[in-house]
Amino acid sequence: MRVLITGATGLIGQEIVKLCHQSNIDVNYLTTNKKKLNKDTNYKGFLWSPQRGEIDTKCFNDVEVIINLVGATVAKRWTSSYKKEILESRTVSANLLFASLKSRKHNIRHIVSASAIGIYPDSFQKYYMEDSPERDTSFLGQVVTQWEEAVNQFKTIDIEVGILRIGLVLSEKGGAFPKIVKPIQIGAGAFFGNGKQWQSWIHVEDLAKMFLFAIQEELTGVFNAVAPNPVSNKKMTNIIAETLNKRIILPGIPKFMMRLILGEMHSLLFSSQRVCSKRVGELGFTFKYDNIESAMEDLI
Repeated sequence: MRVLITGATGLIGQEIVKLCHQSNIDVNYLTTNKKKLNKDTNYKGFLWSPQRGEIDTKCFNDVEVIINLVGATVAKRWTSSYKKEILESRTVSANLLFASLKSRKHNIRHIVSASAIGIYPDSFQKYYMEDSPERDTSFLGQVVTQWEEAVNQFKTIDIEVGILRIGLVLSEKGGAFPKIVKPIQIGAGAFFGNGKQWQSWIHVEDLAKMFLFAIQEELTGVFNAVAPNPVSNKKMTNIIAETLNKRIILPGIPKFMMRLILGEMHSLLFSSQRVCSKRVGELGFTFKYDNIESAMEDLI
């Protein structure tokens, strides 16, 4: 099998590429950077520019499945121009793939796309399943809704669609986790607000495994890509501190303070989504890191 991956050189993409090669799955990938092009038989790079509507259509040769990961990080101050980039990096790229496939013959039968649990509204009480009808109306909620709409249009050209709604990804190599750990390491760790907000998380190894599981089992529909045991911000902070042999001595950081520092992006730190991953488990997926303690022992 040969897959096409967008976002292959990112944190999650690199883990998926590694698993693909271990499973004898060849990889084509799309990049905007000529310096990241590779022409190995099992790892071939192709140029594209979603903003200019340009793509090297040879990327589709011999490909059966697309793994769609591309999207600008949300962990950067949300100026008006950057909010546009967050949205368009997801929707414009998906639209370009769709338009390119719609107009030519191809062998692609399945797309598995990243999405985010930010589609669910902020709540301390709700326990969100994939079929929960509620939708968050904030900026991030609107981004995820439009992202999924862009991916779902592949159904109209007879390509099956699988969507993984991803929670907080834990990796020592990048993303949010090193930023969470650093202040705790130097004795300046604290909860956000009262620390009661739910954090639905997943170890990066399990997330990469889930993408591979989705393409191998040809999963369609929506799946929550989170570990089975969400924790509160307070519990996660305490467990990181315990693993580091540190203590949390500072009071909770007030919401207004983070709003002053981060602007609208502060909502990432205070939003609460308790999300259930039972559906993918019922289909046979098993987590290596199903509780936060085992994940921290591996990561720290």
